[in-house]
Amino acid sequence: MKVIAMIPARYEASRFPGKLMQDLAGKSVILRTYEATINTGLFEKVFVVTDSKIIYDEIKKNDGNVLMSKLEHESGSDRIAEAVHDIECDIIINVQGDEPFTESESLKRLIEVFSFDKAKQIDLASLMVKIDDEKEINNSNCVKVITDKDNFALYFSRSVIPFNRSFNKKLNYYKHKGVYAFRKATLLEFTNLPILNLEESEKIECLRFLEHGKKIKMVESNVQGVEIDTPSDLEKAISLWKS
Repeated sequence: MKVIAMIPARYEASRFPGKLMQDLAGKSVILRTYEATINTGLFEKVFVVTDSKIIYDEIKKNDGNVLMSKLEHESGSDRIAEAVHDIECDIIINVQGDEPFTESESLKRLIEVFSFDKAKQIDLASLMVKIDDEKEINNSNCVKVITDKDNFALYFSRSVIPFNRSFNKKLNYYKHKGVYAFRKATLLEFTNLPILNLEESEKIECLRFLEHGKKIKMVESNVQGVEIDTPSDLEKAISLWKS
């Protein structure tokens, strides 16, 4: 089973433009993420896929593998689907460019999902992490996920799910971490699937898979990490890097 990693990287970002080129302890955020992904030792190849010459040049000058998108894309999954079309592989891990603390254990467990799926019932897998902080649970920027008893995703939402109607019952809440593992055929099919109402409403790309009947296996991770979406996230990442 040939496994590669792809890191979709846009220069523009609505909440923090140019965030991937921000300095994180002497190197850019995107370069830190690329190096962290390589250092897991899990992949035959790691690529950055970008629409930005600035990011392209940053990876290239550091002797990295980088591909330039030919088309405009709605999502990171669309971007890597274009890039992976002519690359020989079985499984593609989509690592977010703003996660410089990418670590091996969670990614290894994602890959193992497909090793054990002999019947090939699983189309893709993704990570979730338990959250307890009320502010985070109620934050619409934090995408929550609920699953069935076998940890297949039932729904993703920016709203609080599940809703605790009884109030006296302790519920578990899980944050979706935007790291995906795809079968190549599933990823290539994704680009031809139309965006339907739920994805359009929530602005969550993995809902496209659910709306079209795909099975998403969720893997619980104990690693919170730091996703750099705002300048304060970057400050937190710098502090963690120094510690």
